[in-house]
Amino acid sequence: MKNYIHERAITIAYFIIKNNSTVRETAKKFKISKSTVHKDITERLEKIDTKLALRIKKILNLNKSERHIRGGLATQKKYLSGSI
Repeated sequence: MKNYIHERAITIAYFIIKNNSTVRETAKKFKISKSTVHKDITERLEKIDTKLALRIKKILNLNKSERHIRGGLATQKKYLSGSI
C-alpha cells in the first residue's frame, strides 16, 4: 500500500473519531469521494491498525442506525422551507 494512502486512512479515521462525522461529511472535508473514504476506513484501516478500525466500525454502525432519522429531518426541512 502506498504511504500516502496509509496516512490518509489514519488521518480520516482520527477525523471521524474526533468529530463523530459521517462518511459524507468526511468526504466533503477531505475533497475525496465517499467510496474512497469508505474503502479507507473499512478495508485499508483494518490492515493498518485493527484497534482503530474497531473504533471506526462502532461509529459507522451508529451512523447507519441513525441515517433514517437524518433523512427524515432533511425531508421535513425541505417541505417546511417550501422548496419542493
